[in-house]
Amino acid sequence: MRPLDLAKVLWRRWRFAQRDRWGKVRLEAHKTEQLRRLREHSYARSPFYPKFHQGLEDRPLEELPVLTKRELMASFDELVTDRSLSRELVEASVANLPVDELLFDRYQVALTSGSTGLRGLFLWDRDEWCTVLASYARANDWAGVRAGLTRKIRMAVVSSRTPWHQSARVAASLETPIVDAIRLDATAPLAETVARLNRHQPQLLVAYASMAGLLAQEQLACRLRISPEAIMCASEVLTEDSRRRIAAAWGKRPFNVYAATEPAGIASECEQHRGLHLYEDLVITEVVDEKYRPVPPGVVGAKILVTVLFSRTQPLIRYEMSDRVCLAQERCPCGRPFALLSAIEGRAEDVLHLPARGGGTIAVHPNLFHNTLEGIGASEWQVEQTHEGLAVRVVDPIAAVDIQALRRAVLDALDAHGVAPVGVRVDRAQAVSRTQIGKAPLIRALAPP
Repeated sequence: MRPLDLAKVLWRRWRFAQRDRWGKVRLEAHKTEQLRRLREHSYARSPFYPKFHQGLEDRPLEELPVLTKRELMASFDELVTDRSLSRELVEASVANLPVDELLFDRYQVALTSGSTGLRGLFLWDRDEWCTVLASYARANDWAGVRAGLTRKIRMAVVSSRTPWHQSARVAASLETPIVDAIRLDATAPLAETVARLNRHQPQLLVAYASMAGLLAQEQLACRLRISPEAIMCASEVLTEDSRRRIAAAWGKRPFNVYAATEPAGIASECEQHRGLHLYEDLVITEVVDEKYRPVPPGVVGAKILVTVLFSRTQPLIRYEMSDRVCLAQERCPCGRPFALLSAIEGRAEDVLHLPARGGGTIAVHPNLFHNTLEGIGASEWQVEQTHEGLAVRVVDPIAAVDIQALRRAVLDALDAHGVAPVGVRVDRAQAVSRTQIGKAPLIRALAPP
């Protein structure tokens, strides 16, 4: 990272800290002004948005059309504001782009994994990327681990080392004079990861939620011997089992971080651990139902719509994401002005659609499996939908666990939910399956057609 970019990141972190003390009125005024600037920029620089919002230029945000990933990728060449860019050119160039290099010496670029059926392509210029990095640093600051010119910290990131994945590019960018960072692959053998962590002795541990749970187990077994000041869990659902295991291993509650490739940081926990504060000064997050109607606090939405207030190269206005989250009904006693998320239940793709007793299909939400499988003392579990039914994998359950009784419990829970008889297989496994970038989804539905 160039010294100028590092200075920008530090300056933005300081500005974010000032916003933590804003009142609600000032925050709303900031959002209104930033949204006005975003729309003005998009209408002037992107051929796509004047047509997409035609006749609605003066209407409120909630009346604008929803931008899907499919629409974004189909209109990529017109949507981006740099007329020299095209989808074909970027996709051809990113294939061999090293993780620590910029596209055309100007843009950071990342791809989504395509697990929802369509791969996305996203760009940030140097200035936008500084905001992305500062948004991730905000989560660390709230956890009490602040790197600065007078304090260098050791950090370990256990996620993806795939060059086109955003977590890999963020981790590479954070290797600066104030952060001694190592990047570890979540798909590497666990013993190798443990050995490298023991050598590095990180003060800050950042990991996929599933990896943090496994590492906590290694710490409890005395194979891992580190003393991090904070543990940050991201990119996957942080289960209550993993929370308890992490607290037992290090005597500290983990900090849950909610982020995605498209908007970068969306929300994170503060020291109160009462929920995740939305980064409302950076991203407007609308929690909606299947028909894009807002849902009230306390109700889990079917999806979210994000408007990234700092996006300029690739403006994102009411961009649809399939995440299922719930706004909290109460405020946090920490005094920050940002609204809280009380729950993150994963993506809509994590909801299984199984045959219903009365005909047709019925939606089975992940909570049914959380309630059944989280109390069995396993280090990991995973439910995978197959053409024959459901395959349940449990890793290292306590010896007293009766696999047949556990299968019966899953069948009973499905029956109580109204699911028609379905094949269920429960196996003890050495490990759960992981994606190409190292994530271990708790629920794996059949791939979309």
